[in-house]
Amino acid sequence: MSAVLACLRQYFTRALVLFTFLALSACVPTGSGQGPSVNTNRPVPVALLIPHESARASDGNLARALENAARLAMADLDGVNIDLRVYATGGQPEIAAAAATRAVNDGAKIILGPVFAPSANAAGVAVANRNVNILSFSNNTSIAGGNVFTLGTSYNNTASRLAQYAVSQGRNKIMVVHGDSANETRGRDAIVSAVQAAGGNVTASASFELSQNGVIQAAPTISRAARNNGSNAIFFTSGGAGALGLTTQMLLDNGVTPQELQFIGLRRMDRPATMLTQPGVQGGWFATPDARSIQTFNSRYAAAYGSAPHPIAGVAYDGMAAIGALLKTGRNDALTVSSLTQSSGFAGVGGVFRLRPDGSTQRALAVSSIRDGVVTEISPAPRNFGGAGF
Repeated sequence: MSAVLACLRQYFTRALVLFTFLALSACVPTGSGQGPSVNTNRPVPVALLIPHESARASDGNLARALENAARLAMADLDGVNIDLRVYATGGQPEIAAAAATRAVNDGAKIILGPVFAPSANAAGVAVANRNVNILSFSNNTSIAGGNVFTLGTSYNNTASRLAQYAVSQGRNKIMVVHGDSANETRGRDAIVSAVQAAGGNVTASASFELSQNGVIQAAPTISRAARNNGSNAIFFTSGGAGALGLTTQMLLDNGVTPQELQFIGLRRMDRPATMLTQPGVQGGWFATPDARSIQTFNSRYAAAYGSAPHPIAGVAYDGMAAIGALLKTGRNDALTVSSLTQSSGFAGVGGVFRLRPDGSTQRALAVSSIRDGVVTEISPAPRNFGGAGF
C-alpha cells in the first residue's frame, strides 16, 4: 500500500482548516488494529504526536495547547500511571509516519494524534501492522478505520443531530446549499444522508462558487428555488470563517425569510465572534458541545496554563481521558479495539462520546441558536447514549 494517497488540498480560509482539515481520497489503513496487551501495574507508554517543529507558527500554538490538554487529563487520572512520550510531526505526513514508527519502536501501546488528516492517515499506514491503535485529532472520517480513529466531531455526527432536531420540529423539507468544493460536497452528502435517516425530505441541493462573486451571482437562483420547491428549511455547509455570512445575507436580500425557511448550519454559526451580529444567522440552528462541560474545561485549562484553550484542545483531553478510563480497569486488553469501542462511551470535555467500530466518533451535541447576538441552547446535549438525540 502506498504511504499516502494524493490529497485534495482545497481551502477557503486558513481558519477553516483546523476544523475541516483536508479532503482526502479514501486511504484507510489495513491491519489487525486489535491492539496490544498492556500491563497496568507498570507505567503504560502512550505516544502523543503533535505538530511541533512546523514551519507554521499557528501549528506551534496548536501543538502546545494539545499537549497541555493531554497533560491536564493525565492529572485527573487517579491511580493510572501513564508514561507520556511526545513526538513532533512538523505538520507533515512523512514526518508523522516516521514519528509513529519511532513511537511504536520505543514501546508505545497507543498513539494519541496527529492533528491533520494527511498526517494521521500517514501515521496509520506506517504502523498498520504493528498492533497499535491511533486516536487521531482529525474529524475527517475518510481516513478512519483499521487502526485509526478520528476523535474530531464529524460532518455525519453533526448533520445527524441537527437533522433529527429539525424533523422533530416540523422542519422536514430541507434544501441543502453548499460551496463548490470537495470539502463542502462531503458536507452536503452528510446532510442528505442524515435528513433521509431522520425521516425528512431533501427538496433540492444548490451550489455556488466559493468566492464573493460566486455567492452574489448564485443567490437569486438559490432564493427562487428555496421559495418555490416546498422547502421549510435550508441547511448550509459553509462556516462563519467562510461563505456563511455572505450567503445568508444574500438570501435575506433576495426575499428568503428565516420565519418561512429555518436556517441550519453544519458548522458553527457563532464563529468567529463577528458572526454574532450578522443578520443572516440570527435564529439559525447549529450544533454545539454541552455548554457546562465546555465551560468547566475552559476554566480549568485557563487556571492551569494562564490562557484560554485552543478550540480543538479538548480532543486531546478526551483522548487521554478515554485511555485513562480504560487502563483504570486493570485489564490487559484495555487498549484493544473492542475496549476502545465500548458502547457506554466516555465522559469528555464537551459531553459524552464513544468510538465507533468504523473509526469515527459519536459525540453528544446540543442544538443552539443565535438570538439578538447571543448564543442560546435550545436543545440540550444528551447525557447518555440511550436518550433523545441519538
